[in-house]
Amino acid sequence: MNKPRIHKIILGAIIIIGLVPLFYFASIEITIAQAAAEDSMITKDTTKTADTTNTTDRFVDNVAFGVNEKFSYIINYGFINAGTATIEVPRLIEYNSRPCYQVVTRAKSNKFFSSFFKVDDRVESIIDAQGIYSWHFKKNLREGKYRAEQNYTFDQQNHLVYDGVDTMKVAPFVQDALSILYYIRTQKLEVGKSIFVDNFTDRKEYSLEVKVLKKETVKVPAGSFDCIVVEPLLQSVGMFRHQGKLTVWLTDDHLKMPVLMKTKVLIGSISAELTDYQLGDIEVF
Repeated sequence: MNKPRIHKIILGAIIIIGLVPLFYFASIEITIAQAAAEDSMITKDTTKTADTTNTTDRFVDNVAFGVNEKFSYIINYGFINAGTATIEVPRLIEYNSRPCYQVVTRAKSNKFFSSFFKVDDRVESIIDAQGIYSWHFKKNLREGKYRAEQNYTFDQQNHLVYDGVDTMKVAPFVQDALSILYYIRTQKLEVGKSIFVDNFTDRKEYSLEVKVLKKETVKVPAGSFDCIVVEPLLQSVGMFRHQGKLTVWLTDDHLKMPVLMKTKVLIGSISAELTDYQLGDIEVF
């Protein structure tokens, strides 16, 4: 029997967001066997010559987030409260001699769910503070008896990703499953238009289309917010496939806070609702 991957529920709902990918908080339900099958299908091209063009100097105007920002969510599976999630920017660090944001998200099942399937997951992304692209991604999963880790290092100058075993060619400014949320938050969102972002998730790269659907006011535990509604078109397997639709409500202002995420799956629906938030300190670089 397949067990729900609650970390995917929470991360897809917040990857871009993703949550990643705020669209990753609600992205997919994959068994260990399915994940292994996906890995076996990956084609690795180690014959390509790396593009040494320096693309790390991109500047993205960011008035959306900064250090000390924190969002807290309640995760519901239908009418059942399944757990909580947080996503925060705890500090500004130096990485590869560049200023970077450390972004951390935690997903935990509540007492009821933990009685038969305990979840305590942590995901971290190191995001370039000037270019808003990924330098490092780390995921630690603790779900029932299942344990897994992912650790990706991004060489943005040569457009490569290392996972400790393989080297994979990627597009310039590629995003990880968490950084993509923060990049989208810096972009101008216009109803009826789409944004395309190169995304590297679960050892695969693809162009993620984010459709901007409409404007709407929603009420969540943290309050009532005027929002712009987006839909990332996930390329996934398992229960979400393309028949599963993830919808994300971002505040219709310069912050673009993710306040609500909803998705329908084959056996119900999942939502992530903002319960509390703390705004960050916007830095000027």
